[in-house]
Amino acid sequence: MIAHLKGRLEATGLDHVVIDVNGVGYLAGASGRTITALGATGGLVTLHTEMLVSEDSIRLMGFATASERDWFRLLTSVQGVGAKVALAILSILSPEEVQTAVARADSAMIARANGVGPKLAQRIVNELKDKAGGVALGSGGAPGVAAAGGAAQDAISAMLNLGFKPAEASAAVNAAADELGAGATLDALVRLALRKAAK
Repeated sequence: MIAHLKGRLEATGLDHVVIDVNGVGYLAGASGRTITALGATGGLVTLHTEMLVSEDSIRLMGFATASERDWFRLLTSVQGVGAKVALAILSILSPEEVQTAVARADSAMIARANGVGPKLAQRIVNELKDKAGGVALGSGGAPGVAAAGGAAQDAISAMLNLGFKPAEASAAVNAAADELGAGATLDALVRLALRKAAK
């Protein structure tokens, strides 16, 4: 799986970007927020990615931050929320704002997104309120995660990919980050977090 792309921003569209990585152009769907965050074409950028594979297509989705990618995964886990709807939500709300809306059961905030009706917004809030704990830490909500920065966010993401629940992943990574301290590498965090989660 492609986890991220580092290269030159070749082009942008209403809902996608093209990143040139050593002469190969990768087209990735993106939220309006990510497209704005990447800046002007020609600049060097890093894009966190999620690959969507279906019977008839393989698509790459791109995100300016790991927390936005993690929220995309959570949103698309809700029945009735596809990539288009998830990107619409992330275009108008930052990951922190989605977290707040879910925590407060504020479905009206989610319903502001294009293509999201009141019923779907309510379902999103109901289904994600118990899953959202791990992603909240990505905003630096916990001391250990804040100290280790992006490596901790990526470690939580890695744990989620391995099948851990968000709360389990965040607790294990948080404990590992506290033990290892600031400057811990992604590899060290994941190894220690896996050991802690297995106890």
